[in-house]
Amino acid sequence: MSRFPRLAAMATAAVALAALASAPTSAVEPTLTDPRVVEHFDFEAGQTPENIALEPDGSANVTFAFARQVARLSPHHEPRIIAELPAVANPSTPISEAAVTTGIARAHDGTLYVNYATGTKLTGIWRISPKDHTVKQIACLPKDGFPNGLALDEHRGVLYAADSVHGTVWRVPAKAAAGHDCVKPKAWARGSKLDRAAAPTGMVGANGLQLRDDAVWVTNFDKGLLLRIPVKKNGSAGPIQTRATGLTGIDDFAFTGRDDTILAALITENEVALVRPNGTHSVVLTAKDGLSNPTSVAVRGKTVYVPSAAYFTMEDPNLLLATLNKHHR
Repeated sequence: MSRFPRLAAMATAAVALAALASAPTSAVEPTLTDPRVVEHFDFEAGQTPENIALEPDGSANVTFAFARQVARLSPHHEPRIIAELPAVANPSTPISEAAVTTGIARAHDGTLYVNYATGTKLTGIWRISPKDHTVKQIACLPKDGFPNGLALDEHRGVLYAADSVHGTVWRVPAKAAAGHDCVKPKAWARGSKLDRAAAPTGMVGANGLQLRDDAVWVTNFDKGLLLRIPVKKNGSAGPIQTRATGLTGIDDFAFTGRDDTILAALITENEVALVRPNGTHSVVLTAKDGLSNPTSVAVRGKTVYVPSAAYFTMEDPNLLLATLNKHHR
């Protein structure tokens, strides 16, 4: 039985980073306490939690990447599979070589949106109905790409998806136009900061993605970067800004409150890092706390959720919770 508790150009960049590094740290320095693993999953069954979206009652929706599933984790209940993406006979997916569900986002009405990477025409963004959990592909993304992080801007009615292969942030309407079953994306942002590292080491470029105050924030796994891309009044992308460097193995992340402090999953390091608005960071959770290749982070109130997929350890994919504390200094 689960013990899941109830929970309601280079010079310019260098100058910018120097200014950030010299800026004072936030008056509020978050800390994490009471880390505890509350759910354990079945690695052999493909229950590798890649991304997370929270429900108002504190339950969580997670994508089980290699099972092609979305699961609902509810207080005092075993994980419940609410949707499964269609199987692909011969997936030729870049990076994973298997069909995988990746990023997930939730609308206020309970609709879920999920990225699906397959190496086929099924690659794209899929919508999960809040009523009967039926699945439908609403956006066709490049089949040779790898859609990863996903975020929904309900005000503008658009979705943003990070493509880890093409080094692109795609933008698509959240609701397909009449008569169109699968819309084509718009390449909203591109640039070297979103690209993978050069061969032979390059593997994953643009990775995690979140929205914050009229900006799209993106991580670059290969380059260890946290990036911010302003959304202009006309909806187009502003210049890509580097907000932090040296974040080895960064995956997805979450903001801790009203400022730009984030908690980032460092998947290869088995760590979660606190990244301050001035670009500095420190480790706040490690493998000793139960992390096993953490993939993403979610925050609601004083509770932090961290799924671990165990992609490399191949041991104990899980969900860890911790308590978020903010101390005025």
